[in-house]
Amino acid sequence: MTATTTPASLPDSGRPADRRITGVLLAGGQGSRMGGVDKGLVELAGRPMAAHALERLAPQVDALIINANQNLEAWQAFGYPVFGDDIGGFAGPLAGLHAALTRARHPLVVTAPCDSPFLPHDLVERLASALHAAKAQLAVAKTFDQPHPVFCLCRRDLAEHLGTFLASGGRRIDRWYGSLDVVEVSFDDEEAAFRNINTRDELAAAGQELPAGHG
Repeated sequence: MTATTTPASLPDSGRPADRRITGVLLAGGQGSRMGGVDKGLVELAGRPMAAHALERLAPQVDALIINANQNLEAWQAFGYPVFGDDIGGFAGPLAGLHAALTRARHPLVVTAPCDSPFLPHDLVERLASALHAAKAQLAVAKTFDQPHPVFCLCRRDLAEHLGTFLASGGRRIDRWYGSLDVVEVSFDDEEAAFRNINTRDELAAAGQELPAGHG
């Protein structure tokens, strides 16, 4: 599927330089529960599913990049820089985050997965507010008792720390978080916004909630 081209330039957020944020769309998985297809490129309401996530994330950040390990031309058609994991073998979202931290232009990096077309419009604002208030290294979204580790905002200077963790064989996000100063950010009021689409049935249900051509 050919992705809908999105302008690569984003409006100036007005943030000071030391608080600017690079957004990362995580699309590096194999999509095994979707039948082995690249989930973000599957059509949802007339557009690639990732287009909905990008449309929501782009206005919240100062730059946007995409982590993908296959179908690179299709991902490049969205108009943003695309990069793969530096660790082979589809090592999971931490590998995508690590690759992003080494490439990000700004001091802060926020992640969101390509299969979450309903992600909150105020995701970045709330994560950043909590991160700075707590002087934390990483802020992660949470709804009630459920953390959502792929929705996180962290400091770019964690790249070396994460690289060491991955080199030692670490892959579990919660284990890496456990070694950091983390603040959890409540999104109880937006629980439905964190739904992700893993199966064809979930895709069909989501399609009924999104008007064709809109995010």
